[in-house]
Amino acid sequence: MQKMPELETKRLIIRPFKTEDLEAAHRLFDVELREADFGSDKMETLEERADWLQWAARNDTQLAKLYQPPYGDRAIILKSNKELIGACGFVPCLNAFEQIPSFAPEGHSRSPGCNTPEFGLFYAISPSYQGQGYATEAAQALVDYAFQQLHLKRIIAETNYDNLASINVMKKLGMRIETNPGSAPAWLQVVGVLENRTRDTGRPASEQIV
Repeated sequence: MQKMPELETKRLIIRPFKTEDLEAAHRLFDVELREADFGSDKMETLEERADWLQWAARNDTQLAKLYQPPYGDRAIILKSNKELIGACGFVPCLNAFEQIPSFAPEGHSRSPGCNTPEFGLFYAISPSYQGQGYATEAAQALVDYAFQQLHLKRIIAETNYDNLASINVMKKLGMRIETNPGSAPAWLQVVGVLENRTRDTGRPASEQIV
């Protein structure tokens, strides 16, 4: 599997993180997005963020050497001023997805307690740049790459019930929004699902949204 290239949209460049992104990454993750739920422990110091950044910078190359999917964080760079304004990427998701109605095997009832893997999408934008369509623009570039280059069958995104901004991005991507009909597990709430239709139409997902 080859390394994932830089992706370019009308306003953005999506690239691997670099070690020289330290100050900007610390500001983005540990100050501006400190209250965001990234599913991991918070980093308290610049040194902790530096350790993470070294791992993130190597991750892209090491996964390619193992012929694995390009999981991990990527920097969202605004073309107009070269500023780091967010992060996005692919993540392996392990959850009780068969509790979601459309994920249950045909002819079987939903299976609480059984976890299954899915290919996930994530995105986060600095509060200073939210509400301007940047998250959708970056996420759409990732979806197109996943479907056209990785030939992925489907991609998902997860969020909480009250994260309306993230749900709105899912809808703009054309995702089907589903919710966990039960109360457990607490971390399985809203799931956006997007099937790969490029195999049938020959067109990227971004051109199929009506």
